[in-house]
Amino acid sequence: MNLAATGLACAVAVGVLTALAALVVPARSAAVGAGTVLTGVAAMVAGIAATGGVSFAMVAPALLPLSGVSFTLDALGGLFVAVTGAVAVAAGVYGISYTRAPDLRARGVQAVLPLFVVAMVLVPAAASVGTFLVCWELMALFSLLLVVAEHRRRPEVASAGRWYAVMTHLGFVSVLIGLMVFVAHAGDDSFAALREARLSEGVAGVVFVVTLAGFASKAGIVPLHAWLPRAHPEAPSHVSALMSAAMVNLGVYGLVRVGFDLLGGGARWWWLLVLALGAVSAVYGILQAAMSTDLKRLLGQSTTENMGLVLVGIGAAGMFASSGNRVLAGLALVAALLHVVGHAAFKTLLFLAAGSVLHATGSRDLDALGGLRPVMPVTTAAFGLGALAASALPPGTAFVSEWLLLQALIHGLPSGGVAAAVAMPVAVAVVALTAGLAVATFVKAFGVGFLAKPRSPAAAEAHESPAGMLAGMGLAGVACVVLALTPGVVLPAITAAAGAAGDPAVSGAVTVRLAGVTGALSPLLLGLALVVAVVAAAGVVRVVATHRVRRVARSWDCGGGPMSARMEYTATSFAEPLQRVFDDVVQPELDVDVSHHAESRYLVQAVEYRRKVPDRIERRLYEPVLRLVAAWGQAGRRLATGSVHRYLGYGFYSVCGLLILLAVTR
Repeated sequence: MNLAATGLACAVAVGVLTALAALVVPARSAAVGAGTVLTGVAAMVAGIAATGGVSFAMVAPALLPLSGVSFTLDALGGLFVAVTGAVAVAAGVYGISYTRAPDLRARGVQAVLPLFVVAMVLVPAAASVGTFLVCWELMALFSLLLVVAEHRRRPEVASAGRWYAVMTHLGFVSVLIGLMVFVAHAGDDSFAALREARLSEGVAGVVFVVTLAGFASKAGIVPLHAWLPRAHPEAPSHVSALMSAAMVNLGVYGLVRVGFDLLGGGARWWWLLVLALGAVSAVYGILQAAMSTDLKRLLGQSTTENMGLVLVGIGAAGMFASSGNRVLAGLALVAALLHVVGHAAFKTLLFLAAGSVLHATGSRDLDALGGLRPVMPVTTAAFGLGALAASALPPGTAFVSEWLLLQALIHGLPSGGVAAAVAMPVAVAVVALTAGLAVATFVKAFGVGFLAKPRSPAAAEAHESPAGMLAGMGLAGVACVVLALTPGVVLPAITAAAGAAGDPAVSGAVTVRLAGVTGALSPLLLGLALVVAVVAAAGVVRVVATHRVRRVARSWDCGGGPMSARMEYTATSFAEPLQRVFDDVVQPELDVDVSHHAESRYLVQAVEYRRKVPDRIERRLYEPVLRLVAAWGQAGRRLATGSVHRYLGYGFYSVCGLLILLAVTR
């Protein structure tokens, strides 16, 4: 067995043994966290080896009926396996301290976590439709069990679990139908046979669109995103990191695998559809995040935005490939995959830091936080680093990937025909708009949540998190810094995953673009300059404070007294100008409640202002469907009267109808 096969086998074995150990070891033991870390390390080894050209194939026909089990790990699958393993390492270290809560110490919950990691690792390694679907469903089931881990404490968890269960299984059914149609036109269900299948243009289009719906649902793409801002916030924070930084990536993997590898590219309208879905998701997701006051919900909606940007890159790559421009196609695909890697790093850090805040204060409401910097300095620094990484500003982690994506989109204008001439400028505008809104969103999250004065007793009494949680955040922070300052470290693996390693023209294009970024706007030099500037500013402030003669006196304050938390910006007030600009898009619901003194209606006692920004797509698309289903259920109740005679009549008439149908169709 080579290194990739050994690493994958060790990841599966360690994960399964860790799950079994969780059922017998003491609940407070660190065994589950340590086993999850080892599972992630083994997956990283396998993935890195696969991206370096060490691949393998394994078939076990007796493990599954009909199709058996088939695994192979190439460069594309290896990249996603490595990313999943890296996220699992940080989440496992973090979870050793985080899972001390009673609901999270349950043996069943502890046992599911490593199995969830194993299922995610096996999805990119599957080499047949049967194996892929089984691993995909196991991933969905294990993640669902983890989402509802705390359902006894909060009713919102059960609601989020129901949404997630329905949406993820509808997505699974969509992927199942698309791949079954594909298999029906191939020799068998192996990926090798699917590559050799000759599909008509209509059948190939059906396969692509149906599987796209399933993969887009898993990636949280609009309009199939409704589960994501519910499930990610309600899951335990280290599970939120695994779902948002690793699991959603597998929707991207499925799209790339089926669209580029198995179907061989396809028509231009496929990728125009992907680009359009990505652009809408990016803008809509970051707008919802900018309006949100729930810290973890904000991060979940940011995931929709970033997955939208990834789909913009994939759609552009498909359009360029369909027009024969392999250089720009490779560049756009590399930019998309680089953004997948960067997003995994900073979203892991952000969710772990948000979990630290939740652990210390018991609240996710930004309007009730503030003042955390003095009492939680490490968590504050970690969230600040993650916010910088997510803001697409140099030297942030997302800067290089979004810069590369912009380069591909801009250079694609003169070479793609009418469709590209219309789509590419819109895509450039989308990337620029989402970058600006992301800066505003994370300035709000960091400034309102961590700085100024505490706005609630819970924030005032907060404390720093345990060492294990800080260590998990530290690992994710190191990954963010490495990807921000030296993005070329992961470029060979990403180039190989994009299928561009064997094409010198594509490899040269990527090298030139990164050389342009690192020469004119070097992330490393910018990072060093930023550190020097911060140190110099701190030194100046300290010198001035040391030599300044202080005089204690009360300044004129218009009779208002000292500054209080009520005078600060809240998350709601910070987002209000953006809400006004995009009022027609977000359509907020405002409620002003004025209460008066009992003695006189002319004397106002209090004014309460509430603003809610509902999901407009959910309100227009999902609520009518839910009302229809509820009405159908009410109608169905009238059929269930409890009468045995009526039930026998239903059966009799059903059998008669079936016999008549068979007689007519023979």
